[in-house]
Amino acid sequence: MQKSQQTHWDTVIRPRNGWFDIDFAGLFKYRDLILLMVKRNFTVLYKQTILGPAWVVIQPLLTTLVFTVIFGKVAGLPTDGMPMFVFYMGGSVCWSYFQNCLVNTSNTFIKNSDIFGKVYFPRLCMPIATIITELINFCVQFALFLVVVLYYASRLKPTITPNWSLIALTPLLLLQLGLLGLGFGIIVSALTTKYRDLAMLVSFGVHLWMYATPVTYSTSMIAEKYPNMMGIYMLNPITPIIELFRAAYLGTEIYSYGYNLQSVIVTIVVFFIGVVLFSRIEKTFMDTV
Repeated sequence: MQKSQQTHWDTVIRPRNGWFDIDFAGLFKYRDLILLMVKRNFTVLYKQTILGPAWVVIQPLLTTLVFTVIFGKVAGLPTDGMPMFVFYMGGSVCWSYFQNCLVNTSNTFIKNSDIFGKVYFPRLCMPIATIITELINFCVQFALFLVVVLYYASRLKPTITPNWSLIALTPLLLLQLGLLGLGFGIIVSALTTKYRDLAMLVSFGVHLWMYATPVTYSTSMIAEKYPNMMGIYMLNPITPIIELFRAAYLGTEIYSYGYNLQSVIVTIVVFFIGVVLFSRIEKTFMDTV
């Protein structure tokens, strides 16, 4: 009798069923695909529009103008002594980046189910490409914000005093905003595979969230009227980011760096939960989507 020979395979494919089976190496391997998706996002976003990419500049200008008239002139909300237009633009630019990251990643599974069902690639490539796309849009709007700041700073030098040590933290603030938007977005995306109602509530919920964030008003207003509520108010992770951003470029008051540390911790936790949940759902979402 001949002895049975053990078969040696070059590649063995096994199911990945664990909660922490996150293919980060695969994300790096598919980096070219991520860049192609970023290009696709731009093409789809501005396809069949008359003004095209000019909307990246027009949108923050119109939003800031509306905020200035409604919340500044009509409602008379405080802006810490800063010119209304530049104050509202600072909050609007930051919030717009976070909002777009969250909303556009929250429908990753549903929107791309046809592609996911035909070919394999790390599913996180889709939301990451969305974050990069929104970051490019943010950079354009940020450049516009800098022009406005320089204009007002040249005219109101004692009022607007940029803090250069805080300005150096800008890349970290952008990273935190992106990770926070990505974390919340992919959590919603994972949950909407079973609960479609969440997709309908995202846009409404994000708008309500904006009014709980110092985009259209100053945090000093909350501190003066509700001093005992500041700890709860600062649990909103976006609030310390916007406050630090304004403090860096406009010279407004910083209440406590402890709130910023608290915001960073919340961001890490949300991002971790989002990635783990997303990785878990992607293995079975085609059965429920």
